[in-house]
Amino acid sequence: MKIKDLNDGIRVIENYLVTNVTKGVSNNGQMYLTVSLQDNTGQIEARVWDANENDVEVFKQGNFVRVVADVIEYRSNLQLKVMTGEVLNPKEVRLDEFTMASPVKLETLTAELDRLLSSFADTDIQRLVERLISDRYEAFITYPAASRLHHEYTHGLLEHTITIANLADRIIDYYLELYEGDWHINRDLVIAGILLHDLGKTIELSGPVLTSYTVAGRLVGHISLMNAELLKVAEELEIKSEMPILLSHIILSHHGKLEYGSPVTPMTKEAQLVSMIDDLDAKMKLIEKALNTTNGGEFTDRLWALDSTSFYKPKK
Repeated sequence: MKIKDLNDGIRVIENYLVTNVTKGVSNNGQMYLTVSLQDNTGQIEARVWDANENDVEVFKQGNFVRVVADVIEYRSNLQLKVMTGEVLNPKEVRLDEFTMASPVKLETLTAELDRLLSSFADTDIQRLVERLISDRYEAFITYPAASRLHHEYTHGLLEHTITIANLADRIIDYYLELYEGDWHINRDLVIAGILLHDLGKTIELSGPVLTSYTVAGRLVGHISLMNAELLKVAEELEIKSEMPILLSHIILSHHGKLEYGSPVTPMTKEAQLVSMIDDLDAKMKLIEKALNTTNGGEFTDRLWALDSTSFYKPKK
């Protein structure tokens, strides 16, 4: 039975991926483990009471385990009370059974990416973007957009990127139609900036399974990493226009504020639009994720990334 289908009061015998584990000591002085378990539908917290050293070996981060556990409700959330656990041979498991993936089919996302890449009128932009994405294509279509918070699953980076690119096109088309073409913005620059803005996460993050930050990710960060790649490739392609600098500005400023990690704030219309849509999609995903685990007529937990706001889910 998948994690999303679990109900209070049942016993399960299932296979999971251990994504995190911490040790604790109970009131009676016995060691216990708090374990995060994952399948391709979600995560659940588990407790291993009266744990011994064998349990510590079994429930190591990164292990695939087969557990016998009771599903209980604790503080309005489901939890597993583990009876037994054993390590599975990683060569005998299918990774796609343990990693969450984008709800949008990969074929749909890659088709949209191909369409966007072929839509540029500016040849300098097209050459730059195609080269940078082709260099990291497999990671770009596979990686999550983050280790937690939003789009934190396989293909999440591509889903986030395609979503905001399509939002940008619709916004630009609306303004151009509203003002009969008299609305000044460089559409190619906006879309290129969006396609590249988070591409550095393919260097910053370790991959789609047990995603963590790389050394380069922690010391430099995806913004600076991608900016360096962009300027290097622009020099290799001998692009003399100002497009590399304008794209660089979008990448550097897309977090919007200095305190959010951008070394500069948006100072072009295109950079401002990219930053705002990027922020919009991330926040909508955060709220949607919280609402998905909240009953109608109740509030979500406080979301620290949204000023610790709790969001109400209306009754159906």
